[in-house]
Amino acid sequence: MKIIIGLGNIGREYENTRHNAGFMAIDKLAQMLEMDFNQEKFSAYFSKKKIDGEDIILLKPTTYMNNSGIALRQCMDFYKVSAEDILVLYDDMDMPVGKLRLRQKGSAGGHNGIKSIISHIGTQEFDRIRIGIGKDKMIPVVDWVLGKFPQEQQEDLNHALEQAAKAAKFSIKHSFSDTMNRYNKK
Repeated sequence: MKIIIGLGNIGREYENTRHNAGFMAIDKLAQMLEMDFNQEKFSAYFSKKKIDGEDIILLKPTTYMNNSGIALRQCMDFYKVSAEDILVLYDDMDMPVGKLRLRQKGSAGGHNGIKSIISHIGTQEFDRIRIGIGKDKMIPVVDWVLGKFPQEQQEDLNHALEQAAKAAKFSIKHSFSDTMNRYNKK
């Protein structure tokens, strides 16, 4: 069993904001896998499907970004899933829009959603796909992450979201090391 969780904030006012890049990527993955978020379970929008003999769970927490770990922990406990079977999709200000970085472990790097996950699951060792959202040093962080992508970044964003979803799908049947080798591009 694998749990793939996309991080973001629920509500119309947060749709298409930079901080919802994880939600946008998991929505693309759900389309690729022909899955729907038709249930609410574990403080999250939830979808489960058997793919090539393996149960795959997609989660979009309804706890808001800063409490994302609550939803993940509830799901992990219910299904008895360990951190090695988790994949987290989320935004990263330290990379330009359109860039992806896949890692198997690491610190939160100031990201409150990842801080929450690390706190609730008790380890930094879980697979992750970081989606670049860039940063304008003249704009306060909160305003930046809750802002929307400008039109001129849409093409790069859409490419990154598509690649993130493809990488997540690839990781279902392949090791995350193989996934990193394929999708971490210079």
